[in-house]
Amino acid sequence: MKRIAALILLASLSANALAFEPFVVSDIRIDGLSRISQGTVLNYLPVNRGDRLTNDGAQRAIRALYQTKFFSDVEVDREGDIMVIKVVERPSIAKLNIRGNKDIKEDDLRKGLKEIGLSEGETFDRLSLDRVQQELVRQYYNRGKYNVSVEPHVTNLDRNRVAIDIEIREGKVAKIKEINIVGNKAFTDKEIRKGFESDTSNWMSWYSKDDQYSREKLSGDLEKLQSYYMDRGYADFGVDSTQVTIAPDKRTMYIAASVKEGDIYTISDVHLLGELILPEESLKQLVYVKKGDTFNRKAIEASTNSIKSILASIGYAFAKVTPVPKLDKDKRTVDLTLYIEPGKRVYVRRVIFQGNTRTEDDVMRREMRQLEGSWFSQPAIDRSKIRLQRLGYFKTVNIDKALVPGTEDQVDLTAKVEEQSAGSLMFGVGYSQYSGIILSASVSQNNFLGTGDSFTVGASRSDYSTSINASYFNPYLTDSGVGIGYNAGYTKSNYADTNSDFVNYESSMKSFSSFLSFPISETDNIRTGLGLSSNKINLAYQYVDTLNGNTVTTVNYSPQIMIDYQNAIGHKTIHTWDATIGWTHDTRNGYWAPTRGGLISLSTDIALPGSTVQYYKIFGEANHYWPIGKGFVLYLDGQVGYGKAYGQTFDYDGGTSYKAGDPVTFPFWENYYSGGVRDVRGFQDNTLGPRVCTGTNADGSPIQPNKDGTCTGGYYSYAQPIGGAFKVLGTAELYLPLPFLKDINTARVSWFVDVGNVYQDYQSFKASELRASTGISLHWQAPIGPLIINFAVPIRTKQDDSHYEERIQFTFGSQF
Repeated sequence: MKRIAALILLASLSANALAFEPFVVSDIRIDGLSRISQGTVLNYLPVNRGDRLTNDGAQRAIRALYQTKFFSDVEVDREGDIMVIKVVERPSIAKLNIRGNKDIKEDDLRKGLKEIGLSEGETFDRLSLDRVQQELVRQYYNRGKYNVSVEPHVTNLDRNRVAIDIEIREGKVAKIKEINIVGNKAFTDKEIRKGFESDTSNWMSWYSKDDQYSREKLSGDLEKLQSYYMDRGYADFGVDSTQVTIAPDKRTMYIAASVKEGDIYTISDVHLLGELILPEESLKQLVYVKKGDTFNRKAIEASTNSIKSILASIGYAFAKVTPVPKLDKDKRTVDLTLYIEPGKRVYVRRVIFQGNTRTEDDVMRREMRQLEGSWFSQPAIDRSKIRLQRLGYFKTVNIDKALVPGTEDQVDLTAKVEEQSAGSLMFGVGYSQYSGIILSASVSQNNFLGTGDSFTVGASRSDYSTSINASYFNPYLTDSGVGIGYNAGYTKSNYADTNSDFVNYESSMKSFSSFLSFPISETDNIRTGLGLSSNKINLAYQYVDTLNGNTVTTVNYSPQIMIDYQNAIGHKTIHTWDATIGWTHDTRNGYWAPTRGGLISLSTDIALPGSTVQYYKIFGEANHYWPIGKGFVLYLDGQVGYGKAYGQTFDYDGGTSYKAGDPVTFPFWENYYSGGVRDVRGFQDNTLGPRVCTGTNADGSPIQPNKDGTCTGGYYSYAQPIGGAFKVLGTAELYLPLPFLKDINTARVSWFVDVGNVYQDYQSFKASELRASTGISLHWQAPIGPLIINFAVPIRTKQDDSHYEERIQFTFGSQF
């Protein structure tokens, strides 16, 4: 067919070049141009003025102009000594529309079409359109869609232009009816197909799509089959043949594979050859197969990767380690040689950043642990990538290496990033039967003007609370990474609504603090700070005269234990100056959606001597992420909070609860709380832990709640949660791979189990009092902002919890 096309082209060229006697070209005239300039044609023409033109030269000129793909017809003639070229321009593509594509994104399609020369503004070539049609059909075949139809339509427009419509009918993916493996004796079909991506239709196929055939999946499964045997000693295993049959309706596939298992082999010896660089004994410690071991390809690959990694850490960026197994089929042994080619030791000439349109180069460069002018180090590059990812400014981070042209010992590193929103403009609107309508707004920027500094200004208001806060942090006050930050805030809470189930009191707090952050290693950080605050607390109670006018009774809206505490310290306004110190150990590999590593933190907040109430709070947290295969990630988290007053005694009596001279106890306004969308899910915010009734008994002691959480006496029907000085929380979370959530940085779904509670103090801790819940959680970086939706079911509760259970919880904001 190609030969026939070549002959036709040759005949066409011969016909278009009229026979004439050779002559010297005095001038060149081009007829038929409308869109293409004469200068462009002359650039491609292999003939100039003054050249001697022959018939062969004319044919070369025609071929050169045809190859430009600008023209559908070219003729060469002469008028005296003038060379006359007559052309017919190909039409230009005015519009290119693609319809019906779902499997292949339109951006990817247009990019591929442009590479072929089929895009708006380009010259139209029918052959290119035919190639596109064939290539699209082939790609859909590879995806298992054998019913695909690709129909291009060309419409002629005015001014020698065309409009192209490519209509795609993808059809449905062919499903696998049967997978038959022949020749396996050592293992069952179920065992060897356990890791296959392809399977026959089953009850989970709607989710996994494993019954949909594709050539790539089948190739991967055959490779897994070979690995399965070779990892278990079958060194001469092979797939003899593979047959894929499609039914006449092109909707059903039958797959058959014939295998030859062979025998189990053992390692007779292991040799290291080539240029070792490091001592042989040191390298042998990186080899995971020993003499007498069963042959294992996975262990051999791990050995080669370990040796390459250690060489890459000392500058050998392009080291090769080639395993050469020599099989003795009679003895069923393998003599293994690892041939090492370290290549040249290289150093990094330059580090180049690409894609950072907002973030300054210096902000990225200070996170790089691979320095310019130093020896190449893969561990330093890997650490640099993690540090860039953890900034939270970038959706993706990739660091590529390339030899500097003309050298063998220099490389340039290119850090390619895709930036994402580092700022947020958050608006929240919510409703709760306890807080009423909740409005909130905040502006935050974690990468202010590309400098890496962060600030937040926020405000919120509900029926019971108004707060305004602002913070600023410069992570690089010094080049060594010492950071400085400031926080200022004002919060006014008013829970004096007598219909509220929250603990009833008013507070108005103003605060300011500053802190310093000190890096002490790649993963460890120490933070210290000082702060001042003033908190005015008004408890809700009133006096009511009885009808006879001779006695006065008291109606308490606030719990009696709080009233007694305030009376015992003798102050309504609490002045505090506090010091904080904290330590963080962070090995997570990402900011939004880590998949490995963890965070350990410990912090202490001390209200220093001279404060109205002296106390300290200690809070610790440890969590870790483990990838457990197939996209699943296990996350475990544990938190403990502890608070205690120190160095003071009560100045006054406080009812029956406190006596003058007794040691001051932990202040109720600093209590820990538990329950909520980011705590023990399935319970309303801050409702777990100790609950108390308002009012007192005849002897002046506080009324105690009933088993069902109701109060007999006092103003409220239900006991009010007041928090406590000791808190525990544990979470186990399994992040699930979902086919419709390809980018975990955008969205993650998890199944969780939460366990925790708050106690009056450490001595009150009882494991039997722990509450637990389980459910599903969605974390989504939505266009409207970060969104968390939980569906939780309490699985360990007490009778008095039912009033505070909450199945569906959510919070959201909006990004800019």
